[in-house]
Amino acid sequence: MHTALHCALCGLPHDIQKLQNVCTSCGKPLLASYDLARLRADGWTPEVVRRRTERSLWRFREVLPLEEGQTPVTLGEGQTPLLKCARRGGAAKFARLYVKDEAANPTASFKARGMTAAITRAAALGVKEVALPSAGNAGGAAAMYASAAGMQCHVYMPDDTPAANIVECRVAGVDVQLIRGLINDCGKLVREGCEKHGWFDLSTLKEPFRVEGKKTMGYELAFDLTDAEGLSAGKLRLPDCIIYPAGGGTGLIGMWKAFDEMQQLGWIGSERPKMVLVQAAGCAPIVTAYEAGKEFAELFPNASTVASGLRVPVAVGDFLMIRAVRQSGGTCMTISDADLLDGVRELAAEQGLFVCPEGGAAWKAARLLRQRGWLHEDDSVVVFNTGSGLKYTHLFGTEAQG
Repeated sequence: MHTALHCALCGLPHDIQKLQNVCTSCGKPLLASYDLARLRADGWTPEVVRRRTERSLWRFREVLPLEEGQTPVTLGEGQTPLLKCARRGGAAKFARLYVKDEAANPTASFKARGMTAAITRAAALGVKEVALPSAGNAGGAAAMYASAAGMQCHVYMPDDTPAANIVECRVAGVDVQLIRGLINDCGKLVREGCEKHGWFDLSTLKEPFRVEGKKTMGYELAFDLTDAEGLSAGKLRLPDCIIYPAGGGTGLIGMWKAFDEMQQLGWIGSERPKMVLVQAAGCAPIVTAYEAGKEFAELFPNASTVASGLRVPVAVGDFLMIRAVRQSGGTCMTISDADLLDGVRELAAEQGLFVCPEGGAAWKAARLLRQRGWLHEDDSVVVFNTGSGLKYTHLFGTEAQG
């Protein structure tokens, strides 16, 4: 079980037994910590995890927000496949290129990971009603997990959010508000609603536990790669490079946190993958800040991209993403809408994977970095696909017409 909450920027501790959003001093994200030394001394090892038969990310429950004796709110999320790419087409120049396919999660995206943890913790603290802004997949995941917990849920979405995401929320019977604007505009209305009605705010990194669910991608990846490459089951192995499409960035931040935890547990050494953060050219606040040598990002003007999960013009976790990239020796880059959609087509035609536009962006980034010599043939590279392409069929009209 978690033992403490502290601010990721100023370090101020917060009471973990009370509902918390952001730091009460500086307004930055709160992160949970665990008694990892005790877990290590008690013999919590990868072998213990491997022996568990439960098919969800809660097999890592010792480092997740679960009270003793509490049953998690779960729909069987996690344990998504790590797929090795055949050496053809765009993958021909990679000997060890993998796709971590998060489309296999409930609600068909990685957002399920964050919501199982956030809703589980909120339930333990007595929450009955939650709200959040969403560009798409987070809203659908929140709707389903709130329903599973018996909670009421309010989702605020831009009015041009993909129809599949809106339907996903409405079929769960939650309150959906479509707003003319971007996700940050929706966020303002969520804050107003929370203040007026007493809802609990589930916004990205504005509550401490969505990141805890997302970090399990990092734990799983270490197990996945160790198994995929036939390595010794003693210590786990991380890839040389992770390529990740980031809007709010909770997944990248969570994985970086997971690697630190695994080192303290003795599961890995000090090695880390190079973290590559990918954004759409039409909405790239983190890339812009990174390239300018800054730690914090400014609001990206006139944000526009067909990859709805990347249409996040400002992110409260900006400094955490930029720190992870720099500390890892990684980089940040942008991909145009035309190229990321082409990436979706390539992965489908060459590898049999119908990924989301965000996954298409990560794929294209991998190809570009290999062409530039930044990545080498024998590097182990993991591209993250964060959701199913089936939620974005409206973007492929010509294909539908044959």
